[in-house]
Amino acid sequence: MFRVDQIIVYRDMLDVSQQVDVKLIQTILEYMETPQYLRRRLFSIVPELQYAGTLPPLRTPHHPTANRIMDLRLGEFREGMVVSVSKEDSLVDIGVEQPALLQGTTVKPNSRVTVKIIGLGKQPKVELTDRTEIKTYWGYKVSAQNISFGQLLKPSQFDLVIVTSRKGKSIASVLDDLAARWKNSNKTLVAFGAPTHGLYEIAEREHLRLEDVADFVVNIIPNQATETVRTEEAVYTTLSILNVLGQ
Repeated sequence: MFRVDQIIVYRDMLDVSQQVDVKLIQTILEYMETPQYLRRRLFSIVPELQYAGTLPPLRTPHHPTANRIMDLRLGEFREGMVVSVSKEDSLVDIGVEQPALLQGTTVKPNSRVTVKIIGLGKQPKVELTDRTEIKTYWGYKVSAQNISFGQLLKPSQFDLVIVTSRKGKSIASVLDDLAARWKNSNKTLVAFGAPTHGLYEIAEREHLRLEDVADFVVNIIPNQATETVRTEEAVYTTLSILNVLGQ
């Protein structure tokens, strides 16, 4: 809903191996982002996805519901997977009855690709395209790194860092400044804590002050009625507010 480009999963406990937990979150998020017609091809049957069928569909532009060749349109973009390769051409599953023909290009089998429909008929023709060429929202990437919160912030890759915490300043007190920075930011990191401890505690373990590493430390839900706010609740609330500020 909020056009997030990347989800970063980081370690919140430095003295504990969290590889299993990180992998679980990454697998579920990647599964959800994958168009439904490609999931069986790209994902094996694993315990992590045992209950994935209960997850709601995203219904983003790259998750089309049309599954017949007659429904395709010239210039339409689709996610696909290369199912076979010859010396010069490739066949790509794009979620219709027949694989599409990718002429003059060979891609590694089982690779996921983004394509543009350039020919219709009994066997559609496609060409490779880059996601940056697509004007509509085209899903997110998942980055699961074996790094801590502090290490995530060390490379200066973000021009705005917003940290959420119940110990931060009320969102109302920084709303104007936050809106101005948000509108002018090209790459923003919005950080959330863990279920058992917030970002102040996580940063303290790394001998960091949140105010030194973040541009804003905000309490998105002042006077919250519950002892804790779940991560998924914090995500929806925070991105809803930022979405309005960006208008």
